[in-house]
Amino acid sequence: MKNIKTMNINFGPQHPAAHGVLRLILQLNGEVVEKADPHIGLLHRGSEKLMEDRFYLQSLPYFDRFDYCSMMVQEHAYCLAIESLIGTSNYSSTCSQIRTLYDELTRILNHMLAIACHALDVGSMSSIFWAFEEREKIMEFYERVSGARMHAAFYRPNEANLDSISSFLIEDILDFTRNCFTTLNEMHNILTFNKIWKHRLVNIGTINYQTCLDYGLTGVMSRSTGVKRDLRLSKLETYSNYYFLNFRSFLGQHGDSYDRFLIRMNEMAESLNIVNQVIYKIIKHKKLGSKSKNYTNISPHNIIKYTNPSYWNQHNLKNSYNSMEDLIKHFKHWSEGDKIESNWTYQSVESPKGEFGVSLIANNTNTPYRCKVRSPAYHNMHILPQISKGHFLADLVALIGTIDVVFGEVDR
Repeated sequence: MKNIKTMNINFGPQHPAAHGVLRLILQLNGEVVEKADPHIGLLHRGSEKLMEDRFYLQSLPYFDRFDYCSMMVQEHAYCLAIESLIGTSNYSSTCSQIRTLYDELTRILNHMLAIACHALDVGSMSSIFWAFEEREKIMEFYERVSGARMHAAFYRPNEANLDSISSFLIEDILDFTRNCFTTLNEMHNILTFNKIWKHRLVNIGTINYQTCLDYGLTGVMSRSTGVKRDLRLSKLETYSNYYFLNFRSFLGQHGDSYDRFLIRMNEMAESLNIVNQVIYKIIKHKKLGSKSKNYTNISPHNIIKYTNPSYWNQHNLKNSYNSMEDLIKHFKHWSEGDKIESNWTYQSVESPKGEFGVSLIANNTNTPYRCKVRSPAYHNMHILPQISKGHFLADLVALIGTIDVVFGEVDR
């Protein structure tokens, strides 16, 4: 009788499907994974500790660099935390709508990368060309409001740079939403009913409702098991302009990798719907009045006629430079920051990967006493050893892709 010995091998961090710096020590019985031991921390930069030495606004760019595929959503969580500590919100409903608009563009940006890279890891190359074309367009929208394609640092607590939101930008975003539906349809046609794609994802990485609760999974990972949790739709935890929008969230039935793929595809289509609703509200607010009963009556070429640049100027929240006092106040605000009274808060948003939360403790200075980030990918990574057990080594690549992990927010 032959003795069968298990084999221990390293997967990553150099492996291209390791999504950055993930190192897995695998115990294999032939090609079957018996045990997976994830090693993280290779990208650790101590960002949370560095925030304690910088005043509140200087820490904002760190949130672009946690999950560098869904930048503005994380900025939103930090801004909500600061606004909660201050206790007042000066920004108008238009500022809130702009945040919602860019949050949903960011959701599409993230899911496009997640599905395209997942398909590439599994063996389909077509999707990545379609998805990256749409990502380039969204990054251009980032650049037009902030000057940066990825690390935008666009959101500000109690403030928004409305000067950058032009009628030409709104028109181009409308054109994008129409064309993006075509791209989603192409990705759907080549993946959803593809026999190889389904063979690689169906019943792979299955998790159940109780496992989801035990591991604290959020976002697509939890909704694939049937957990009805989406912060945008929660009456108690909703934020920004989502309360006034008509949209839905999507649930899975089997909790496998294929369900998570379908949910991400549906979420992108729903995000396009939300973008259209927000733009309609912005146009209607800007003197369009009741001339148009619904969105279909609005031609993008008429937006320029209905929008007036003076509207943005009169609602601009920046200080004027008409007096020396205003100039000094403006300079001290941006060079020293503002002191916040001793308090604490936790604010969260529904990022593309799940619940992204920020805990802030203020101590009556212009720097936070403590800033703790709850990143969804870090919590979702915990499930990998359990769902990979009993699967083939080739399935491990599909499992890492279905979690949609980015190690900027795992290691922080």
